[in-house]
Amino acid sequence: METISENACFGGVQGVYRHKSDNCRCDMTFGLFLPEEARDENVPLLWYLSGLTCTHENAMTKAAAQGWAAEHGIALVFPDTSPRGEGIADDEAFDMGQGAGFYVNATQDPWKPHFRMWDYVAEELPALLARNFAIDAERQSITGHSMGGHGALTLAMNLPERYRSVSAFSPICNPTSSDWGRKQLSGYLGADESKWARHDASLLMREKGFDGPMLIDTGTNDQFIELLRPETLAEAIAARRQQAAFRMQPGYDHSYFFVSSFMEDHIAFHAEALWT
Repeated sequence: METISENACFGGVQGVYRHKSDNCRCDMTFGLFLPEEARDENVPLLWYLSGLTCTHENAMTKAAAQGWAAEHGIALVFPDTSPRGEGIADDEAFDMGQGAGFYVNATQDPWKPHFRMWDYVAEELPALLARNFAIDAERQSITGHSMGGHGALTLAMNLPERYRSVSAFSPICNPTSSDWGRKQLSGYLGADESKWARHDASLLMREKGFDGPMLIDTGTNDQFIELLRPETLAEAIAARRQQAAFRMQPGYDHSYFFVSSFMEDHIAFHAEALWT
């Protein structure tokens, strides 16, 4: 593992690291914030999964998360959103290929050799973090924005007992019925729609839900709201009587101005679960 940078940040350290990924078969880069407490003990970990076109850097620099994480003694990890580099498949569209891994394991050409973001986030990167940093692997929670909100919700519901809490900012809620989903799921996973269901938060909510607290925020002025389909997840939460706070925030859009406005709420929400 290579250290790209380490900077003092709110009493802790914001680092950026690169390593060779066995799952993605390329070098992968991630950001990791460790609070001051990590100098003396293992600390809880909050995952932040980013959205379409993002790298590890977007949320790391724009989400205003480190200060609140430091206040609660929580580490933050910011993975990249896809494999990258020469020889790795890509697409001219912004919502497919590099920067748009959708947190799935691709089974279709030309994506399947490298696009294994599910295994990368669920297995490989957690193991690397536990080996190399002062992380308490028994205390993890997960959040994300847009495509990353989709990833956070689907990982949490598919991996019971892994995460103590889950939240999402403007998540893609029903990708099997949205243009932000059908294109990617068919491209990465093939035409058999039965294989898409485990990557649809609304369908998963109806099938199994999440055994823990859940917080979801979406802006009423989100310019992509028709693609996000928040109403489908709200209906599924109500039908299942899931423990959840589902909030439509008046006047907010899809940007990091929205994310940073409610980051304090989300980190405090996760801190309560992580330190209980």
